[in-house]
Amino acid sequence: MLIRQLSLAASLFFVVYLIQESVINQFRLPGGGFSILLIFTLVWAILSTPEIAALGGFLAGLLMDLSQSSSGPIGQWTLLMIAACYVAGYLGSGNEILAGNPLGFTFFTAAATFFIEIAYVVTGALLGVQAGSFGQVLITLLGISLWTLVVTPILLPIFSRLHELIFNTRSPL
Repeated sequence: MLIRQLSLAASLFFVVYLIQESVINQFRLPGGGFSILLIFTLVWAILSTPEIAALGGFLAGLLMDLSQSSSGPIGQWTLLMIAACYVAGYLGSGNEILAGNPLGFTFFTAAATFFIEIAYVVTGALLGVQAGSFGQVLITLLGISLWTLVVTPILLPIFSRLHELIFNTRSPL
């Protein structure tokens, strides 16, 4: 049963990655835009157990490393996404504040996106990746966080429904 659920989830991650690369990356939004794959992965991680969240983070990080728009070394996104999704899964599992609270999900996802992007810039600087000036990085960080705040409430019902369809173990009556 778990293999079927994980293969369905992996297929879903790949579909979201294709949508990100073929549609979302074509938009030129002010402040850097948003990543539907990052939002999807974080929502998925919050709804999952920490182990499943870490697996989802690994798959999403691997796909983000393979992205055309990724400027860092291979493995940077993978490492960050495994850690971030495990933490999001740990904080989200059993948290009654987030259960059935779209506002809490939205702010948690936006804050996690902000901290992941900061970690990406810091680890990129440690690895020798040039990021630009402090002002450009700050505008991009704030822009991505604001776009995440706008997009997450729109996509949250879809993503949570997909998670429920794949990982729901109740038998239909």
